[in-house]
Parts: sequence; structure tokens; C-alpha cells
Amino acid sequence: MGDGLGMGRGRRLLAYERRWVASLGLWVTRRRHGVGPGLRPLGYARAQAPMTYGIAFVFAVETVVVGFLLARYPVVHWIMLVLDVYMVLMVLGFQAAAVTRPHVLGPDGLRVRGGAALDVWIPLERIASVRYDLRFPKTEEAGRRSAERDGVLELAVAAQTCVTVELTEPVTAVKLLGQRVAVRTVRFHADDGRGAVVAVRGAVEEACVRRGGEQGEGSGRGVVTPG
Repeated sequence: MGDGLGMGRGRRLLAYERRWVASLGLWVTRRRHGVGPGLRPLGYARAQAPMTYGIAFVFAVETVVVGFLLARYPVVHWIMLVLDVYMVLMVLGFQAAAVTRPHVLGPDGLRVRGGAALDVWIPLERIASVRYDLRFPKTEEAGRRSAERDGVLELAVAAQTCVTVELTEPVTAVKLLGQRVAVRTVRFHADDGRGAVVAVRGAVEEACVRRGGEQGEGSGRGVVTPG
């Protein structure tokens, strides 16, 4: 059982790596994943960009310095070069995934994403309320576990969230290693938090009007709907 669990986690980590590598390609070609016609992207990568690029720069400098220091040891030099280049690409892939995999708002639901690591679908009919709510959530592991036990999912960017979505029914979030969490409150960051709130509210209202119209048409055809 333990081996099966380990293999499952290994496959998920490999899938995560494939997603951020693919995100680098999307980033270079200026394309976005899952943003089709009629869908509105809600970006969230801007807040973390300075830190991410700073880390990538540090790794790049380290690559040059370590390469110089290990020039006399070619085997070790090449091993460290591969590792350092991989780290630079991984950091850039982290940012690329955030840029190319934004939150997406559509006529049927809100897709909330955390780069290549997390992807949660929220049907519009389950959204009870949405508000601008600037928070700086706890980063301690115990704090995260406590929030998840309370049915709260926090997708912080640069240690902050600014949009809170309350649900009428829970949705299931599948974490990076496969843990399934039932959540009734989702907090996430958006570059334009207030604009995101207005957009989600508008989509929810339109969905309510559309469902009301469909029910009206159904009753007009003699279909009895539950009271």
C-alpha cells in the first residue's frame, strides 16, 4: 500500500513538472492554458514577479560562480551545471505557470488555479457571495491544516489573498500530492482584485437570470419543476 501511495505521488510530481515545463513554452509563445472564447482570465502573477525574478537571477549568478570554481573538476562541474540550470528553469517555470494559467471566469463557473500545482472548479450556482477581502494568511503548516479542516482553501500569492468566495455547497480541491479537501470558502489573489469581484458577481447574476429563463421556458412547455 505504501509503495502504491509513493508511486501515485511520484506520478503526480512528474505531471506537475510536465505542466510547468509546458508553461515555459506557452509563456514564450504568449499563449494561455484554458482560456478560450467567451472566457475571462483573471491574472494573479504580477505580485510574485519581483521575488521570482530575483531568485532566478541569484541562481543564474550562482551557476556562473560555481562553474568558475569547479572548472578544474569537469565531472563535478557538469553535474552542478545541470542542477543549477534546472533550478533556474524551475523558478522561471513557476512564474510561467502563474502567467499562463490564470484564474478563468466563464458562463458556467470559476476556475481558480495556483500555477501548475492546483486547479479548482467552482460552478457559478454554488457561489453564495464574493467580496474583496485583503488578507495575509498564516504560512505555518499548522495554520494551513487548521484552515483546511474548517473548509477554507487559501491560494495566496506573495503571502496575500484579496478575493473571498463563499459557497452554498462544498467543492473538492485536489492538492499537488493527491489529498482531497472539501472546501466551502475559497480565498485567492488576483492582480485586479476589485475587478475580479465585480466580474464574478456579474457572471453569477447572469447565470441566475439564465437559469430562471430556462425554468420559465420549461414550465411554458408543461414541464413541472420542483417548488
